[in-house]
Amino acid sequence: MGNNFLIWILIFCMFYTVSGEGCSLILKPSRVVVGFGESVTVNCEATRPVRVLGWESAISAVHTQEDRSVQWKVDSLIDWIEEPICYGVFFTAPRQCEEKLNLVLYKSPDSISIRQTNHTGPMVEGKEYQLLCEVQNIAPVQYLTLRWYRGQTEVYQHSFSDLTSSSPVQVSSTLVITPTKAENNADYKCVAELELGPEGPQPPPTLASEPLTVSIYFPPTFLSPETEELDFTAGAEITFNCTATGNPEPVYSWQSSHLTEERMKAEAVITSSSLLPGTYTCTASNMLEKKSKQFIIKEKIKGV
Repeated sequence: MGNNFLIWILIFCMFYTVSGEGCSLILKPSRVVVGFGESVTVNCEATRPVRVLGWESAISAVHTQEDRSVQWKVDSLIDWIEEPICYGVFFTAPRQCEEKLNLVLYKSPDSISIRQTNHTGPMVEGKEYQLLCEVQNIAPVQYLTLRWYRGQTEVYQHSFSDLTSSSPVQVSSTLVITPTKAENNADYKCVAELELGPEGPQPPPTLASEPLTVSIYFPPTFLSPETEELDFTAGAEITFNCTATGNPEPVYSWQSSHLTEERMKAEAVITSSSLLPGTYTCTASNMLEKKSKQFIIKEKIKGV
C-alpha cells in the first residue's frame, strides 16, 4: 500500500509541479562543482510541512515521509548526464514543487599539445603561419578557456562557451602568427583553464602544453648600413666592420681591385695596415637575401 501510494504521488507530481521562486524547497548548496570520481553531498530542505520529500536521480535516489530534510549523496560521481531533482509533496497548496540541482561534473584534460600546421622547420619573417593547440578529454567544455602565450605574454584566448557538451570532448584552437626577427627562438605555449565559478576549485584547474620554440629566418641586416669613408694614412691600421645579423648566420665576401684572392675570405671584420685607397664592397648573404655595404678609403690631398 505504501509503495503504491508513493508511486501515485510521483506520477501526480509529474503533471502538477511548481518550481522556482514559488517552491518551498531549499538546496544546500544550490550549485555544486564536483571533480570526476569525487564524492558529493547535497541537502534538500522543505520550508513547510511536507508529505513526501525526496531526490529523483539515476543514482542514489532517496525519499522520506517523516523528515523535512533529505540528503542526496554519491561516493564517486562518474555519471556525465546526472541531473538530480529534489521534489516535495505538501499538505497545502501549492501541493507539489521541485528544484533541480545545478550540478557541474568536471574533468581536467588528459593532455594538451601544440604544433605547427601545414609546415615543418624554421619560419620566414613576414610570412603567415598557424599554430594548433589540441586538448584531449576535457569537460565540461563550455567552461574552458584556452590561453596562448609567447614567452610570458598572453597573445590570444579562445573561449568555448557556445558549446554545450557535458561529457569529455576533444577541442582545438588555432593561432595565426606573422613572425618578426625579434621573435626568433620565442617559446609559444597554450594553457587550458577550467573557470568553474566561485563554487569550483580555486585557483581554477589548469594544464599547460610543452613550449614550442620557433626559429625565424630573416635576411642579413647590417649593424651600420651606411657607406663609411676613412682617410688613408700610410702604415696606419684601418678596420672595416661589416657585421650583420641574420638567420641563418650570414656569410661574408669582399670585393675590391686591391684585394688578393687569399684575403677575400668570410670575415665580418677586417683590420689591416696595408689597405690601399679605393672602394671596398662587403656582401653579407644567407639563403634569403644578399646585402652589400661599401667602405671607401680616401687618399689625402697634399696641402690640404
